[in-house]
Amino acid sequence: MLSCGISPVSGLGIFWMMTAAIWADVLYVRRQRAAWITTGAGARIGLVTGLIAAWLVFGLTGADLLVRRVFQNGGSQMDSEWNNAINKFYQQFEAQVTAPADVLQQIQAQHRWVLGPEARAGAQTFGLAIYCFILMLFAVAGGAIGARMAGRRRRPEI
Repeated sequence: MLSCGISPVSGLGIFWMMTAAIWADVLYVRRQRAAWITTGAGARIGLVTGLIAAWLVFGLTGADLLVRRVFQNGGSQMDSEWNNAINKFYQQFEAQVTAPADVLQQIQAQHRWVLGPEARAGAQTFGLAIYCFILMLFAVAGGAIGARMAGRRRRPEI
């Protein structure tokens, strides 16, 4: 929940994911009463934690975008922010490029396509998928780190 777009602290999502995976490892070691777990097992626990959290983040952030666009009538503001960012990028790009007329026409056609609704939706979905993938990688790393941390603190029971 802390990593999704709804949360004001979502910028710290990668650290929340590492912490969640470390916590999952600690809970696993406590419950199983194991002396230690391997780094691979910790990474797998982190992977499962990351997969669950990534799907949750993807779904909640997507639902938030839908609510803001459709039910709160924020679509025009979202579209104008997108258009301003894209227009600024293409203005800077075209100012630096010296190319033949046919290449400039292709660039302008691409500019018009990027301003379309399909490109906006695709960019949002792709960006959110990349963010979820990064969260998952950090969860795996956190799981591996958590396995090492949890294993060092526990002593085998005799």
